[in-house]
Amino acid sequence: MVLGKVKALAVYFDCLNENNLPVFSGGDLVSGRVVVEVAGDVRVRRLDITARGLAKVRWTESRNAGANTAYTQNYTEEVEYLHHCDTLIGEERDEDALEEGLTVLHAGLHEFAFSFNLPQMALATSFEGKHGSVRYWVKAELHRPWLLPVKVKKEFIVFEHIDINTPLLLAPQAGTKEKTLCCWFCASGPISLSAKIERKGYTPGESIQIFAEVENCSSRVVVPKAALYQTQTFFAKGKGRQIQQLVSNLRGDALQQGKSQSWEGKLLKIPPVSPSILDCPIIRVEYALVVYVDIPGGLNLSLSLPLVIGTIPLHACASRTSSISSNCSSVTWMGLPERPEAPPNYSDLAISEAHRRNCLQGCDRSDGVGEDQGSVLTYITEFRYLPPPLYSEVDPYPDTVEVCGTADVRRPDMCPSR
Repeated sequence: MVLGKVKALAVYFDCLNENNLPVFSGGDLVSGRVVVEVAGDVRVRRLDITARGLAKVRWTESRNAGANTAYTQNYTEEVEYLHHCDTLIGEERDEDALEEGLTVLHAGLHEFAFSFNLPQMALATSFEGKHGSVRYWVKAELHRPWLLPVKVKKEFIVFEHIDINTPLLLAPQAGTKEKTLCCWFCASGPISLSAKIERKGYTPGESIQIFAEVENCSSRVVVPKAALYQTQTFFAKGKGRQIQQLVSNLRGDALQQGKSQSWEGKLLKIPPVSPSILDCPIIRVEYALVVYVDIPGGLNLSLSLPLVIGTIPLHACASRTSSISSNCSSVTWMGLPERPEAPPNYSDLAISEAHRRNCLQGCDRSDGVGEDQGSVLTYITEFRYLPPPLYSEVDPYPDTVEVCGTADVRRPDMCPSR
């Protein structure tokens, strides 16, 4: 509430993203200005700003202590990530000297710049949940003598960046499950489910390619489905509270008895959601893709594949690597033999004799010290550029035989395994 001659008190940030929102991450410089609009001369003691960052958890549970006694148990917890204070006008003074050192603001607009650095640490991403939140804000307070202070608070967004281009998040996720249905009045059988995704890390707005195989050998009509879930977990006083929310889902075709269905890269789009929060001690936000078979009159056969929603999108080179890895692994996962790669053609590596002789010029020297070195260089060069010898059943290097009188002296056999 604005009183007296102070018409407006506002906080503005300098760095805004494409959506005109103040977004920062750990270690960034946060700068802006406090704007004060007054209708006449106003005496001001101080203009303070306070920057705070808090992760807070709170929920209540009802408990029974006896037959007619009930009470409510509160669970609260806080983690502070940021606390910065600064004075833009004046300084802290004793209450007895309220009239000393006052600053007079004349009618009109007045701007006061501020700046501070976020801590160089893993900050929790801004988040709003049912039982907890992670909030960052800047609060300005205008203090005047003998009047209540005028206050305004402006929030800003912090993202703890998660790079999905790391090897752990580029690894494919896969699983297989089977369930047998049995009942006393009808014949039934097994239902098998196999599912795979090309990587673990994604960003909002991407589409997940789902590869799945469902085989229905039961007597019921089943429907394969997939759903993306967000799980929020809150911790306080050694106890946890969990909430699961559906983010996105899709549905396949109904399967009759003895039929099977394959998903060859079925797409499930990720809507704009909060990134995963994995490092906060009291709030955790996780995601999982659940591929399941909806079985009427029975428990569903489900397969959960954990995901991480990051902030740094997939690079082009990482995309090609992930795609190649996914394609190679999907061949073996589907039970198909991999085609071996043909060896290189050594004839393509051989060069002409004239070019080889030019490369060897100056290597074969007979001048004293350089004789051995030239022979070694000649051998290395010939070995590098010539193709390997052709395969033959005849030993090109037979055992040498020396005739000494009437007896044959042969080279001793050095390989007992012959």
